[in-house]
Amino acid sequence: MEKNAIAKNIRYYRQSMNLTQGQLAEKLCGKKSLVSNYENGYSVPDIFTLIRLADIFDVTLDELIGRDK
Repeated sequence: MEKNAIAKNIRYYRQSMNLTQGQLAEKLCGKKSLVSNYENGYSVPDIFTLIRLADIFDVTLDELIGRDK
């Protein structure tokens, strides 16, 4: 798992769903800056937020964090 992979994947999945950072932040009950910080690698979501993001994007946690088996 790499911090950069998480940031890139959050941006990729958000854009593939045609969501703005603000719209994704609303789904997470947070501010736009929260999503921006995730996507720019300034912060990493906690496990509960990662689960929520995976549910929103309809992907597995492994896919979201870029984990290869």
